[in-house]
Amino acid sequence: MAAARILLASSLFNACLQNVQLAVEKHLKAILLHNKKQLRKTHSIRELARGIRDCGIELDLEEDDIDFLDSIYLPSKYPLSSALPNYQPDQEICADSLAMAERVQASVNTYFRNA
Repeated sequence: MAAARILLASSLFNACLQNVQLAVEKHLKAILLHNKKQLRKTHSIRELARGIRDCGIELDLEEDDIDFLDSIYLPSKYPLSSALPNYQPDQEICADSLAMAERVQASVNTYFRNA
């Protein structure tokens, strides 16, 4: 999350989005590991979110957020020009993405405080 903030401030939008996606992925994996769920090797936010819902846990992560995050991983890992498949990321998209990741982080922190 810290890297995403620094990259956003530096206008490095592709790298910012990649770090947002990775941060959310790691937060979700932490909950699954805490619940002793075996992790498959995946970067799919949808798959991880499904596993969390199967545990009866609700997070602040909307379906549109999941679709967006899943659209980032491969293009950001192997970019031709953009981390997003249909357009170039900009300050607003990255700021919104970072805010979404911060909501997920807050949900995960709340979960662990109450666990």
